[in-house]
Amino acid sequence: METMRWVDGCLEILDQTLLPGKTEYIKCEHYTTICDAIRRLSVRGAPAIGAAAAYGLALGAASLSPAGKAEFVSAIEQIARELCDTRPTAINLQWAVDRMLQLLHEQTTDSVEVLKETLLAAAHAIYREDLASNRRIGEFGEKLIPPNVSILTHCNAGALATAGFGTALGVIRAAHQAGKNIHVYADETRPLLQGARLTAWELMQDNIPVTLLTDNMAGYLMACGKVDLVIVGADRITANGDVANKIGTYSVAVLAKEHGLPFYVAAPMSTFDLNLAGGQEIPIENRDEREVTHFAGHPVAPAGVKVWNPAFDVTPHPLVTAIITDRGVARPPYTKTLPALVDK
Repeated sequence: METMRWVDGCLEILDQTLLPGKTEYIKCEHYTTICDAIRRLSVRGAPAIGAAAAYGLALGAASLSPAGKAEFVSAIEQIARELCDTRPTAINLQWAVDRMLQLLHEQTTDSVEVLKETLLAAAHAIYREDLASNRRIGEFGEKLIPPNVSILTHCNAGALATAGFGTALGVIRAAHQAGKNIHVYADETRPLLQGARLTAWELMQDNIPVTLLTDNMAGYLMACGKVDLVIVGADRITANGDVANKIGTYSVAVLAKEHGLPFYVAAPMSTFDLNLAGGQEIPIENRDEREVTHFAGHPVAPAGVKVWNPAFDVTPHPLVTAIITDRGVARPPYTKTLPALVDK
């Protein structure tokens, strides 16, 4: 499945808000359409929004008719700020935009057309690299998966959250392809049901056995001995190994610890933010209250009720058994093993 694709000079984004009922693509001819798609979660998942933002910068560049290089660079920097403001928690977005800007500033040419071509080539490279890194994550992670196990996952860290293949689901896919006879339990993932709408759909497309459950069933599922390990994705990982991921991940990690289950995190190196010492420094996005008070456009809560709707939570590093990356597997102490992977 293609989360996004570059066709005839524009980006087409799979509208994940319509899944699993409809498979439709949003034609993005201008960067503002990509900004809107990121905000609306039409495209979501840290690696995927990083790649989308890179293409957004390239599309923004293509629409400019500046008087010269300085004006062009200034306009690109403004577009970059708009893209980065769409979702503050997932570091991959900032990483992709910063990489594009650095490349732009390194260019010595004064040709705006060459600069536009350079940015588009860089966006293509980020997309291709993410797909390759996901497959490496699968290769490293598959070695941690014993045969004949049941795996619990939360939210969607699959092909839909990346350029393809997936991070947490990439590990699951690799284990399935290796014939390890796995079964997946997918948390529904309230309030937007990414586990129900996306993860269950993805796994069924690949004929990987999956059972759907609501978030508040995970603890009892573990108590019944039906889970052998947990794998989730990540939106930002700090220097000490704290992990920001979809809201509800922290609860799953606490439950896994209580039941003696391994809790694995799968993420590419672009998800790491070693400039932050710990999870308390991660900005947490708060989203529209209607995501909680309404379901499919219909109210399910009394009008005027106060709502707290953080999109992410932080899982402290003592709860994380290992972090599976595209450069290998890191284990505690993360303050030593993570920098070693970055330098690898």
